[in-house]
Amino acid sequence: MVRMRQKSNKVRLELSDMLIRGFTYAAMTFASIVGVVPFLLVLGSSLSSEESIRRTGFALIPSDFSTQAYEIILKAPDTLIGSYVVTIGITAIGTAIGLLITAMTGYALSRRDFPLRNAISFYIYFTSLFSAGLVPFYLMMVQTYHLRDSYLAILLPLLVSPWLIILMKNFAKALPHEVTESGKIDGAGDFQIFTRLILPMLTPALATIGLFLAIGYWNEWYYSSLFLSSSVKYRPLQYELYQVTNKIEAIKNSYAGAVVRLADLPGETLKMATAVIATGPIILVYPFVQKYFVAGITVGAVKG
Repeated sequence: MVRMRQKSNKVRLELSDMLIRGFTYAAMTFASIVGVVPFLLVLGSSLSSEESIRRTGFALIPSDFSTQAYEIILKAPDTLIGSYVVTIGITAIGTAIGLLITAMTGYALSRRDFPLRNAISFYIYFTSLFSAGLVPFYLMMVQTYHLRDSYLAILLPLLVSPWLIILMKNFAKALPHEVTESGKIDGAGDFQIFTRLILPMLTPALATIGLFLAIGYWNEWYYSSLFLSSSVKYRPLQYELYQVTNKIEAIKNSYAGAVVRLADLPGETLKMATAVIATGPIILVYPFVQKYFVAGITVGAVKG
């Protein structure tokens, strides 16, 4: 009798477990589809003609296939390739340096034997609440640092973020303090302890913060518009695509009575094509750091 009850309870647990798993998988599948559909809509719209979008709106499957938007963007391939190279270079350099600074700062602020950790933490947090404004920032970059038409004007402002430092600090707090003490017992210095013992344990946080930094650099266009003039041969990808879109809109608004059928010039399709070209590489990179991204966000959010 007891065995029958135990078997019945086991069957119920297996059935409930299967139902929970089935519901979870169904919910995750639905969420994945909801997340993918907008990008597929952008991709399908970028391959549609401007006339079909005006007539039927955006669609997943183009009713009137056209590559005109991509042909306009790729009309100057050297410029596009140069913009890609500049953006990749700035993203790689900025992410690497930013990760090093953020990791060292966050680890130092998490050390209990660092006497100034509270004061420096307050200073970093204070800068996230208040800023001097755009005009002083522009004057500092142009007149004080002389970074007009320099890629450093794009690299430096995004190098360090108070929120990312706080995230790294919270993650480093979860590391056992005994690791640092064991390194000191073995005669290792602070930098050796950091590079050989701490950094390997910070892999999830490094992947998470690296992704944030990389996305910030990759999507940057505002500082490019402030500090890079037309004399710069190759400008970052996002700003270059932004300029292409603006030129098409200016042509449409300025030459309404021209011989060319301006209504056929891509407007909405051009915006969709620029979105595909700009977001494609980031979408390809994200799956490789997704597991670290989830772990880093979770730990950094719950640790005080």
